[in-house]
Amino acid sequence: MRESVRAEVLMSFLVSEELSFKIPVELRYETGDPYAVRMTFHLPGDAPVTWAFGRELLLDGINWPSGEGDVRIAPTGPEGLSGVAIRLQVGADRALFGVGAAPLIAFLDRTDRLVPLGQERTLGDFEGSLEEALGRILAEENAG
Repeated sequence: MRESVRAEVLMSFLVSEELSFKIPVELRYETGDPYAVRMTFHLPGDAPVTWAFGRELLLDGINWPSGEGDVRIAPTGPEGLSGVAIRLQVGADRALFGVGAAPLIAFLDRTDRLVPLGQERTLGDFEGSLEEALGRILAEENAG
C-alpha cells in the first residue's frame, strides 16, 4: 500500500501589494500522520521551511475563510474556486501565499483516495503514536 502523497506547486509569495514572486512548494501527506498535510516552502536564499496543519483546514479554506491563529486559508477572487490565499504567522511575522485552487483540489483528492476523510482513525494506534511523539517533544524542551 502506498503510504504518502506528494505534489509540487508554484505559489506566489506576496511580499507586498506591489511585489510578489513564484516559489516551489512541496505538498506532502503521510498515513503515519493522517490528519495533517505538510507544506515545505523553498524560499530563495533560505533553508526550506515546513508547516504542518490539518488536512480539513486546507479543504475548508478552499471553499470559505478558515483557520484561527497561525494558519488561515481563504478562497480569493469572485469565481469561488479560482484561487486560495494562505497566511502563515509566527508572532508578529506573517507570510502570505497565493495559489490556484485546482492543484490543491487535485492533491486533496489524492489524499482522500489514500485515506478517505473521516477514516483517519482506522489506521491503527494514531493516538498512542501522537502521545509518544508529544512525550519526546516535551522531554527535548525540558532538557534544552
